Amino acid sequence: MPRHKYNKPPLRNNVIYNDIRVTKLINYIMKDGKKSVAEKLVYEAFEIIKKKTSKDPLGMLQQAITNVAPLHEVRPRRLGGASYLVPREVRENRRLFLSLNWIIEAASKKSDKEYKSFAEKLAAEILDAAANQGEAVNKKSQTEKLAEANKAFAHLRW
Repeated sequence: MPRHKYNKPPLRNNVIYNDIRVTKLINYIMKDGKKSVAEKLVYEAFEIIKKKTSKDPLGMLQQAITNVAPLHEVRPRRLGGASYLVPREVRENRRLFLSLNWIIEAASKKSDKEYKSFAEKLAAEILDAAANQGEAVNKKSQTEKLAEANKAFAHLRW
């Protein structure tokens, strides 16, 4: 048990879009502390979305997050020498984390032959997720199917 409560430092809203989800997306994309590179990639992806759909990219990102965020996931619980996958509801913070990470993961797995830059891949994956398609949405459905299949072990929650 911790001896004191941990106060997480608050995240500042994104300068251009004034939204915490964009800030988190930038932070998850960032590698080796190069935030300016991650910001350029995200802003470039948003410009591509704006050109392709002529809709607000922030709204498209929100729709993508809503479509990809899982409601249930499984966590292993060891009991009497056996491991059981126990379904649990996903907290709001973790839901946002999982959805953004799955979108980034799916974008990075896209073919290099089809897209020139990571920004194009990210834009394509956000558009796919907003349309309830793509690799990230498949990941969500797999996670929820696994939770549904292990519903019998729900009584092992603590």
